[in-house]
Amino acid sequence: MKKDFMFTSESVTEGHPDKLCDKISDAIVDRFLLQDPYARIITECAVSTGIVFIAARFEPNANVDFTNIARQVIDKVGYDQPDFNGKTCSILTSLKELPPYQVHAFDERKLSEEEIEQISVKNQVTVFGFACNQTPAFMPMPIWLAHKLARQLNTVKLQIILPYLSPDGKTQVAIEYRNRQPYRIHSITVIASQSSSDNPNFVQLQNDIRETVIQPVFEDEEIQPDEKTRIIIDFDEPFNVGGPSIHSGLTGRKNAIDTYGEYSRHSGAALSGKDPTRIDRIGAYAARYAAKNIVAANLADECEVQLSYSIGFSRPVSIQVETFGTGKISDEEITKLLEKYFDFRLAGIIKQFHLRFLPSLRKGEFYEKLAAYGHVGRMDINLPWEVTDKVGIF
Repeated sequence: MKKDFMFTSESVTEGHPDKLCDKISDAIVDRFLLQDPYARIITECAVSTGIVFIAARFEPNANVDFTNIARQVIDKVGYDQPDFNGKTCSILTSLKELPPYQVHAFDERKLSEEEIEQISVKNQVTVFGFACNQTPAFMPMPIWLAHKLARQLNTVKLQIILPYLSPDGKTQVAIEYRNRQPYRIHSITVIASQSSSDNPNFVQLQNDIRETVIQPVFEDEEIQPDEKTRIIIDFDEPFNVGGPSIHSGLTGRKNAIDTYGEYSRHSGAALSGKDPTRIDRIGAYAARYAAKNIVAANLADECEVQLSYSIGFSRPVSIQVETFGTGKISDEEITKLLEKYFDFRLAGIIKQFHLRFLPSLRKGEFYEKLAAYGHVGRMDINLPWEVTDKVGIF
């Protein structure tokens, strides 16, 4: 296992076309579950110049206006340019009703242990959860800092601190590791697209981004940029307008950004646009919950939990743990602890995390908030899979 290496992760703002699609898809999930917590909905979105395409399959037990939701999200993100905005963009839909599926028409709050055991998954998938002690959120430092930069870039746009910015932006952070711990910041990249016809010159753009985005992000960070850290802002030319008029977007295309920035493995299945009966979404949350509790309990400095599900089984057919040589006990012993103290069954995960009721409990918007800046490692949202309530049992 390498101890000294360089690692880079990227993030994007919520106005990036791929993230815009994730937000629209999850806003639709929120609206379905708000009307009916037991709704089944799978939705995907694509955007391009002046066009939004929504494909959805759902049980017809809720009255949801797909086009209106999409327009609301586009407006909220901040797209108001003539070539793409919530008022004039064309929205195409392909909607299909799902047949009733009684197997998942259950109220998990009333199920006995035996009944939970009888509810099998309907998808086959291998999901991963990861945690480490590099940051307060138990996340790898490259993706942690990349998310902070992307969020701050979005903030200065929405608060009109830099009024010329458009919603689309990218960030990237490269960290130099020594003995598998962050040692220094090798480089920082910020790509900030502009929408105003009165754009600043290149020097002013660089100064603005350094002052309003980069400096605030690193104010309280233990590891600071040094004199050798390369800071790259929009290469040598402004990024121009960005957004769907420049590059298209698609739901589920940014899985690494949604999870661990490629520092750990992640599933190939999209997380956004799926109701809580989809194990390829909620299994990833359960795996993160397990990995985070292991690291928080100081059983390992790094922990990756792998869960493999097969159709027709209620439990994962395989649970594997990798601590990359940092475990205080063996990986096999940690695996046994997970099997004993954690519930990885579909209905058990839904029940423990209250996944069907979170949109109504959080005032109608929960899953949409996950669509940008990560489904895991969030300290701005009280996520049930981020709590470390299992630490005391080890």
